Amino acid sequence: MDTVMLSRIQFASTTIFHYFFVPVSIGLALLIAIMETMYVRKGNEEYKRMAQFWGKLFLINFAVGVVTGILQEFQFGMNWSDYSRFVGDVFGAPLAIEALLAFFLESTFIGIWIFGWDKVSKRIHLLSIWLVAFGTMLSAFWILAANSFMQHPVGFQINNGRAEMNDIFALITNGQLLVEFPHTVLAAYATGAFLVTGISAYKLLKKQDVAFFRKSFEIAAIVGIISSFGVAVAGHAQAQYLVETQPMKMAASEGLWGESGDPAPWTVFANIDTENQTSSGEVQIPYLLSFLSYSKFSGEVKGMLELQKEYELAYGPGDYIPPVKTTFWSFRIMVAAGSLMIALGVYAIYLMWRKKMNKPNTWFMRFMFWGLLLPPIANTSGWIMTEIGRQPWTVFGLMTTEDSVSPNITSGQVLFSVISFTAIYAILGAVMIGLFIKVIKKGPYAMDNEHGESHDPYNKEG
Repeated sequence: MDTVMLSRIQFASTTIFHYFFVPVSIGLALLIAIMETMYVRKGNEEYKRMAQFWGKLFLINFAVGVVTGILQEFQFGMNWSDYSRFVGDVFGAPLAIEALLAFFLESTFIGIWIFGWDKVSKRIHLLSIWLVAFGTMLSAFWILAANSFMQHPVGFQINNGRAEMNDIFALITNGQLLVEFPHTVLAAYATGAFLVTGISAYKLLKKQDVAFFRKSFEIAAIVGIISSFGVAVAGHAQAQYLVETQPMKMAASEGLWGESGDPAPWTVFANIDTENQTSSGEVQIPYLLSFLSYSKFSGEVKGMLELQKEYELAYGPGDYIPPVKTTFWSFRIMVAAGSLMIALGVYAIYLMWRKKMNKPNTWFMRFMFWGLLLPPIANTSGWIMTEIGRQPWTVFGLMTTEDSVSPNITSGQVLFSVISFTAIYAILGAVMIGLFIKVIKKGPYAMDNEHGESHDPYNKEG
């Protein structure tokens, strides 16, 4: 493989691995803040114990996420120096603000939260975790501001062959950012919620610390169902914006080669033939694609071949059709995972409403345990669709991926770094999973057990 493809593989693998941790940090920070708020308001020590127990997992995840995230910015200089030279004056600003403002905010108040138990007042301590939660959200905002520029460049001018920012307000009010940010943050909240419900379901199946994990399950289930529905609504808005700004990505995500017709059906399944540029064996839902695109049951979505001709007129000769199979199926995997999350969340709320959580269905709890994998699957496939569907562009309409790679690196050098980073990340992943398992096995009353105190005073069943 050439340098461009290897560089893309390296960036994809490190970014996907890093993004396993980011949503968990954002989601767990919110849940911990909610739990500690309930402790401060009600004075129930069990909520404090919840914040401390889930806080251990948050801190482990946060530490690994920081380590894996540092490498992302180095890659812009190592593998993508031509890209960095072209957009550095625009792209670098939100990344710098994220590091200097959001990350420092998180780091400072995480320290207060870790070491401030019984050293600062309850309200100050509670404020610290809410500021951590706000910091994680603020960090996501600035990172997505940079990414949104790549999807829909605004607030810049070309000077001496380089993009220079001339309107930061345009950058932070980018229409792409306004639909991408809520979709991403709500997905992160769902990720943290399903992690908590999944672990709690496992503990409930084992009949360990039942009262503690039942209450944790209920809090997380409420956050999970609200955020899952929110993701769907925000995703609908994002799809509509996509039709306006990146119609080729929308067409590829639907496997549309020619004209779709009006009204346009949504394709559930299709055999994509990229060589002959056709799709066959489609299973379709009438009118749905028009509704997703325009909020009405009419409207045409242009096909890739028609858009190819338009792009050639606008940008010159070239192949502007992205990898269709990857874009098509990653979108459907995301939708399927999100739909399952909503279904599981609705049933969990039903059990809570009917007060049946004392003896929940064993099969449902097993589904909820494995359901903790659904958000990472949805997050990863969603980002794959977002980035692959933009190809061949790095910055849409301005710079192609092929023109972005560093000119003086060799394929051997990149291959070596791909192998090295993959090995290091595999070790980090194994260490994190091991630490998670250790904390979960010990349970929330490990400290009490070590001091001979009573085990789970709120558990009437265990």
